[in-house]
Amino acid sequence: MAKVHVRKKDTVMVISGKDKGKIGEVLQVNPKAGKVIVKDVNVVTKHQKQNKANVESGIIHKEAPIYSSKVMLYCNKCKSVTRISHKILDDGTKVRVCKKCGETF
Repeated sequence: MAKVHVRKKDTVMVISGKDKGKIGEVLQVNPKAGKVIVKDVNVVTKHQKQNKANVESGIIHKEAPIYSSKVMLYCNKCKSVTRISHKILDDGTKVRVCKKCGETF
């Protein structure tokens, strides 16, 4: 199983592609495909018919997955993108830490 460097509910910034520079929250992670879905990033238009199971019909805008390599973790404390390092606390728990400012995620 492939590893993805971001988790659900992380704040990320898109670093390449048509949505470069946008900041959003990770809604879903698919490690097998190496893709993530980020809120308000890579929004596609879908024309949907009404059926019994789905009441909503018409033109629907929804987020499509993008490769996880196109996003970088965003630190809210230092207001920039960053890589993560790991730190073991006194109680033995392993946490993710911002490499620039030391803030835990």
